[in-house]
Amino acid sequence: MNQKENHSKAAVLGLQHLLAMYSGSILVPIMIAGALGYSPQQLTYLISTDIFMCGVATLLQLQLNKYFGVGLPIVLGVAFQSVAPLIMIGQSHGSGAMFGALIASGIYVVLVAGVFSKVANLFPSIVTGSVITTIGLTLIPVAIGNMGNNVEKPTGQSLALATITILIILLVNIFTKGFIKSISILIGLIAGTIIAATMGLVDFSPVAEAPLVHIPTPFYFGAPQFEISSIVMMCIIATVSMVESTGVYLALSDITKDPIDSIRLRNGYRAEGLAVLLGGLFNTFPYTGFSQNVGLVKLSGIRTRLPIYYAAGFLILLGLLPKFGALAQIIPSPVLGGAMLVMFGFVSLQGMQILSRVDFEHNEHNFLIAAVSIAAGVGLNGSNLFNTLPTELQMFFSNGIVIASTVAIILNAILNRKK
Repeated sequence: MNQKENHSKAAVLGLQHLLAMYSGSILVPIMIAGALGYSPQQLTYLISTDIFMCGVATLLQLQLNKYFGVGLPIVLGVAFQSVAPLIMIGQSHGSGAMFGALIASGIYVVLVAGVFSKVANLFPSIVTGSVITTIGLTLIPVAIGNMGNNVEKPTGQSLALATITILIILLVNIFTKGFIKSISILIGLIAGTIIAATMGLVDFSPVAEAPLVHIPTPFYFGAPQFEISSIVMMCIIATVSMVESTGVYLALSDITKDPIDSIRLRNGYRAEGLAVLLGGLFNTFPYTGFSQNVGLVKLSGIRTRLPIYYAAGFLILLGLLPKFGALAQIIPSPVLGGAMLVMFGFVSLQGMQILSRVDFEHNEHNFLIAAVSIAAGVGLNGSNLFNTLPTELQMFFSNGIVIASTVAIILNAILNRKK
C-alpha cells in the first residue's frame, strides 16, 4: 500500500473515531447549558469550542516527548463525571467559579502527575468500578427528565419520541456489528431528530443564526473566580478522571503492544492537565481519554497514531464552523433523553463490568467498599439531607460522584491497606 492510500485509509478511520465520540462530546455542553439557562448563542459557542478543544486535547496527548503526551492512539473527549459537579458549581456560584475551578484543577493535575504515576495502583478496580457505576446511575434521572421534555406533565408525543429513539438505538445494537454498532447513539439522535422534524417539533433557527466561522475566545463567559469549595470538588473529579485515563492508557498499551512506564503515564496525565487548563481558559470543559475509541482501535486493527491525528484535525476544523455546533441544538429534548438513557446505562454497565473483575470471593472488604460507596453516591446525589449546612458543604455532600469517589478511595485505603 502506497503512502497516499495509507493517508486515505487513516483519514477514513479518523472520521470513524470522530463519529464514535461526537455524541458524547455534544451531550455534555447541552446538559450544562440547559441546567444553567444559557442562550442559544452561548450554547452554540460552547458546543463549537468544546469540539475544537477536543481536537487540541487529543493533539496534546498524541505527542511523545519528555514533557507531556502518552504517545498512544487515544482520543480525548469531555469527562462525563464533570457534568453534575459543574452544574452544581454554576448554579451556586456562577459561570466564573465553574471555569475558575477548571483552571485550578488543570494546574493541580499537571503538578501531581509525577506523584500520581507512581501511586496509580492505589486506585484499583474496586474504586474505579464503583465510581463509574455511580456516574451512570446518578446521570440517568437527567435522561428521564429530558424524555418528558423537562415539564411537570409530559405529553404522549414526548414519551413516544423518546421511546422511538431508544428502539432505534437498540435495533442498531442488535442487528449491526463493528463500527456501525459503535455509533448507535449518534444514529439514534439523527433518526429521532428526523422523525421529530416530520412532526414539526424541530426548530432550525439556531443553525440559521449561527455564524459561518468563529474563533474560540478566552474567558468568553467573563473572568474566572477561584472559589475554594468548587476547586476542591473539581480536583476530586480530576483525580477520578486520571484513574479512568490510567485504564484507557493501559488498555491501549496492551492493544498496540507498546509498553508504557511511569514516565509516559506522568506525561499522559500532564497532557490531560493542560487540556483541562485550556478548557477552563476557553470556557469549555475537562477532557479525558474516551474508552469507546479504544474499542475502535481494536476493531480496526490499525495501531498507529496517524488516524487519531486525522480525527484531531477534523475536530478542530468542525469546531471552527459554528453551524455544525448549532446542529446539535435542533435535537428535541425527548430524543436527547432517549439517547441519554441508553448512554448512561452503558456507562453504569461499564462500571459493573470492571467490578465483575474484582475479587469478592476472597476479600469481603470489597463488598463493603462497593456497596457503601455506590449507595452513598446514588442516595446522596441531589438530596436535601444537608440543606441546613453552608452552601459549600451542601455542594460537596449532595454530589453523588464526589461522594462515591471519596468514600471508595478512603474505604479502600483503610480496608485494603495490607494489599
